[in-house]
Amino acid sequence: MNRSIAAIGLFLCISSAAEAQDAAHWPQFRGPQASGQTHGAPIPTKWNGEKGEGILWKTEIPGLGHSSPVVWGDRIYLTAAISGKAKPKLKVGLYGDIAPVNDETAHKYMVYALDRTTGKIVWERLAHEGVPKVKRHTKATHANSTPVTDGKHVVVNFGAEGLYCYDTSGKLAWKKDLGDLDAGFYMVPKAQWGYGSSPVIHAGVLLVQADVQKESFLAAFDVETGKELWRVARDEVPTWGSPAPVRVGDATHVVVNGWKHIGAYDLADGKEIWKLEGLGDIPTPTPVFGHGLAFITNAHGAGSPIYAVKLDAKGDISLQDDALSNDGIAWSIQRGGAYMPTPVLAGDLLYVSKDNGTLAVFDARSGERKYQERLGGGKTGFTASSVASGDHLYVTSELGETFVVKLGETFDLVVQNEIGEIVMASPAIADGTLYLRGQKHLFAVGTSTAPD
Repeated sequence: MNRSIAAIGLFLCISSAAEAQDAAHWPQFRGPQASGQTHGAPIPTKWNGEKGEGILWKTEIPGLGHSSPVVWGDRIYLTAAISGKAKPKLKVGLYGDIAPVNDETAHKYMVYALDRTTGKIVWERLAHEGVPKVKRHTKATHANSTPVTDGKHVVVNFGAEGLYCYDTSGKLAWKKDLGDLDAGFYMVPKAQWGYGSSPVIHAGVLLVQADVQKESFLAAFDVETGKELWRVARDEVPTWGSPAPVRVGDATHVVVNGWKHIGAYDLADGKEIWKLEGLGDIPTPTPVFGHGLAFITNAHGAGSPIYAVKLDAKGDISLQDDALSNDGIAWSIQRGGAYMPTPVLAGDLLYVSKDNGTLAVFDARSGERKYQERLGGGKTGFTASSVASGDHLYVTSELGETFVVKLGETFDLVVQNEIGEIVMASPAIADGTLYLRGQKHLFAVGTSTAPD
């Protein structure tokens, strides 16, 4: 009996230590396993960027960038692209223009490391300088992809301008030319929109998803050396989601969003495990996991589906005729999914926020919709993915309004906050602090930034 109690106590201590460590890190797009959540102290619910209320610090970041900040210990890393134009064009809101930006000036592709306590820029590196090989959308930048770090390496992907790996002191370890990663509207190839998938590190393996106009692929690299471990071709149009590793039994699967090819691959060798042909033809959200399921959503074209795929699925699990489930899919809906933001799974509820401000909440196990409500006036775009902390969901509009919603089966809007700048990047959380990237500044919202 005493041994059992001691073993339980040891397990709890180890678990608490692991959770505390996780709370200090937000290593990739959407944090640990792209969940949009961390353990640790909840973040504040009230702030005002223009008045400085609840703002610990703000740091100006030159140029344009929609990459999210990532955090490891006392460092924050993010990227930006600085145009040769004095005022590069950025148009936000709900609109359907597909034409790209014509900016043929030389750009500086920058990597920044900031002190998490003060916001001071510790180092900056020029990864590349030159005229962009691929144009961007009026709503996008040439620094869309979020960096990834494992505490030893910092990897950034500038698409057609290359993949770069630095150590945490800013020393370049290696770089790779991945080719002209031309992402845009597959029906109008001249509508170049800019690459946006973010790299992921798992167990020393760097994963890169490159669904582009020609020769799409998923690839794995040794993060230490940059050596390519495997590459699999994907018959896919341009997509913007990021690869998501998840443990399934004794193996690790890499789950990716798509239109023609949503699927899972074996991390060990890239072998396809399951495949699903979807409905939404411009996939952007990243898969999230829980309850033995992968939750995948996208929109545009034939539908806006949500799929709850069983993690142990095998083979082609595409739905036939009017079916909403099968051996590999626990449940699905054909309309109601998100175009841009990645959803949040908090407990038994799946929170799906859409680019028009609609928030829909579903029972994650059954797919039953609990409620659907509109945030904002319906004329504001929402591109950043929401995050959850404590008992609240944080949904940020392109105008920098953050709607704080109580987690639960009924809609309860707690407060609306203003940061005072355009916000397109998804927030980061670490040790009770929310990091919001505006068009001009990185803001730290909280009461303390002292890392453990």
